[in-house]
Amino acid sequence: MAMPAPLAPPVERALPVSIEEERVSVATQWQLMWWRFRRHRLAMAGAIIVLLFYAVVIFAEFLAYASPTASEAARSLLPPQRIHWLENGRWHPHVYGFTGRRDPITFKRVYVPDPERRIPVRFFARGFPYHLLGFIPCDRHLLGVADGEAGESIALLGTDEQGRDIWSRLMYGTRTSLTIGLVGVALSLGLGVVLGGVSGFYGGAVDTVIQRVIEILRSIPTIPLWMGLAAALPDHWSVGQVYFAITVIISLIGWTELARVVRGRFLSLREEDFVMAAELAGCGRMRIIATHLVPSFLSHIIAATTLAIPAMIVSETSLSFLGLGLRPPAISWGVLLQQGQNIQSLAISPWLLVPVVPVIVVILALNFMGDGLRDAADPYAH
Repeated sequence: MAMPAPLAPPVERALPVSIEEERVSVATQWQLMWWRFRRHRLAMAGAIIVLLFYAVVIFAEFLAYASPTASEAARSLLPPQRIHWLENGRWHPHVYGFTGRRDPITFKRVYVPDPERRIPVRFFARGFPYHLLGFIPCDRHLLGVADGEAGESIALLGTDEQGRDIWSRLMYGTRTSLTIGLVGVALSLGLGVVLGGVSGFYGGAVDTVIQRVIEILRSIPTIPLWMGLAAALPDHWSVGQVYFAITVIISLIGWTELARVVRGRFLSLREEDFVMAAELAGCGRMRIIATHLVPSFLSHIIAATTLAIPAMIVSETSLSFLGLGLRPPAISWGVLLQQGQNIQSLAISPWLLVPVVPVIVVILALNFMGDGLRDAADPYAH
């Protein structure tokens, strides 16, 4: 009787790999970070708001319809005007003119809207000349009027005590405050990465000296230090010189925390195999730091930098509000808020506190974006 043929071994079938898993398996770390960041809705919303604010920084002159320094005593403390978009059911953007009169009891000038005076509002109208992006001559603005100067007819956010348009000054103040945040973070980032990296990689006496300097700086109370450094600035300095000095002052205080973080990461990475391989290949220590160690946790540095920008903005705003930072004729959020120190003025003209709104919005947006970047910095975490 013939023996039955042996059974063939079962064929092992590979599990099907989904397109999503295959895409993740070949993605770079930056792609994984972006996909993880995109799923963070608050972070995405914060990033969009931050981009809009920095668009204001670039196009501040275009968005401002009046010169930020133009003043007119007859328009002092003018209340905000509302744009009326329709007239008799038809598209006709306009604002009502104001009629000023003296209150016989308080002797304050009171403005009453006059519906009979309709001032047409035009988009992309001509106005005061400026240089777009710093070098392109232009006189077009987002808003304007058909005839005359827009600054004499429109006051979307009202005017201050000198009759200067708050909307236009807010556009210029946004540029100053946000660029101070960026420049300050760039300087503190350079100091923190370089000094923290040298401290963690070299160790020994170098590490001891840098850490003692950090401890001394962190032990000094912040407000008295700001007051002392700001008081040392000469009164005859120009706006640009004071701007540069305030940026440096804020940066000298903000680099210590990042330096501590970088030092800790370097202490854990300097004994890794790739560092020893680089040393055996003849790489210098500074090259190892710049090309091997820093890129290994660059995502963490980006997240830390994003979270540091709000602190820089708040520092500038606080200094200028207290009169220790930028001073008029400079324009920043802190300078604009100086008029809010007078409670009596606020009771009569509360729109002077309008600059608080962009401060709160941009700080929240930057913090949301920083939280998203911090979560996306480790795309392999669950």
